[in-house]
Amino acid sequence: MIFQKTACEGAYYITQDPREDERGYFAYIFSREEFLQQGIDFVSVRASQMLNKKKGIIRGLHFQLAPKEEQKLIWCTRGRVFDVVADLRPDSPSFGKWFGAELSPENHSMLYIPRGCAHGFQVLAGDTMVEYLASESYSKELERGVRWDDPSIGIEWPDNNIFVSQKDQMWPLLKLN
Repeated sequence: MIFQKTACEGAYYITQDPREDERGYFAYIFSREEFLQQGIDFVSVRASQMLNKKKGIIRGLHFQLAPKEEQKLIWCTRGRVFDVVADLRPDSPSFGKWFGAELSPENHSMLYIPRGCAHGFQVLAGDTMVEYLASESYSKELERGVRWDDPSIGIEWPDNNIFVSQKDQMWPLLKLN
């Protein structure tokens, strides 16, 4: 795996390093040893899968409060998404910054989200499948979000044809200023 630092402290854009032959290819989704070599102590307790039927859907920006702050490793197994991490940690040098990248099966890419950061994505093709590993179990009581269109974060979503659930439209603004 190839780890690239992002604009958000501790978040990484990761590219798989597939081994190809006449049968196809083999690649790691996760290697604890390789993550530890990057200084990332990540242990997954949950694996999730999402089907997104329509292009333009935005999910997020989601996170959980302590003591169940999550680390996540996200990848796309079908279709394409623009995946985003936003740093919500007030003591972080990248507080309020975001990073986004396209994830698809073709580009063999993933995004690692550290604790204290929010995650979201926009679907770039219909019938897109997204999967992720999380370091904590889901807690409805500790689930939170920040609006996908928060002007203080300023995410530049690639598709103007946007569909956002009512729940995600109701998250508050971060109000950095």
